[in-house]
Amino acid sequence: MTGADRGILYPARLPRFTRVPAPEAVRGLVRWFWVPQWDVDAGRVSRQHVVAFPACNLVVDSRDGGFVGLAGPTTRRSHQDLSGSGWAVGAQLLPAAVPAFTDDPTALRDAYRRLDLPDLLAAVRDATSGPADGLPARGAAAFADWLAAHVGEPSAEASLANAMAELIDSDPEVLRVEDLALRLATSPRTLQRLARRYVGLPPAAMIRRRRLQEAAERVRNDPGADLARIAADLGYADHAHLTHDFRAVLGMAPGAYRRSGAT
Repeated sequence: MTGADRGILYPARLPRFTRVPAPEAVRGLVRWFWVPQWDVDAGRVSRQHVVAFPACNLVVDSRDGGFVGLAGPTTRRSHQDLSGSGWAVGAQLLPAAVPAFTDDPTALRDAYRRLDLPDLLAAVRDATSGPADGLPARGAAAFADWLAAHVGEPSAEASLANAMAELIDSDPEVLRVEDLALRLATSPRTLQRLARRYVGLPPAAMIRRRRLQEAAERVRNDPGADLARIAADLGYADHAHLTHDFRAVLGMAPGAYRRSGAT
């Protein structure tokens, strides 16, 4: 269900980009680590567009002398402008890890907040000081060690929030919050509460994001695919509903995305 480019709207335009699996010690806290490395010609800017996973991301960034930031869940596509040379090491947080960094992820929707975590910054910066080829693995390992030491084991409630996110991401038959509640043997109201505290987006929005990411991936990877068929395969009522989601989040229709150089 999770391709290497899922969520990235124009992967062919990316600089060097690596996703590193979470080590065992933090698998209840992190989905994966992601590491872009870039070296952009002087005077040029590389703009990277994403339709992000419904999650918060904790990021160590080499720019501006180095800093740590927390990116909240997004409601629409977002972008980063890269210039010069640099790197970042990001952790896509599982819901259970989010309360360690914010009491209210809903307040971080479409927002980015710098955090005062000098020990995390120093650990990752030291780990990335060697050869560029091994930077992703070293940076992710240092990040994981810090998280394991500073964030406790998930509670039963936090583990249920993780299970909710995992099921949404992995089961294409989960199309409604009621489907999710049935599989987790809980109530829609409980899921709404968990999503508010641990994710910052409603569970219905999380489901829509998975379907939209998959639709964008299909449009990008199969230029000849029939859009009505994609809509039907992903559980949309019809082509018009797929187009509505595309316009609301990506700001363009599927056909326009296809023509914009997605492939």
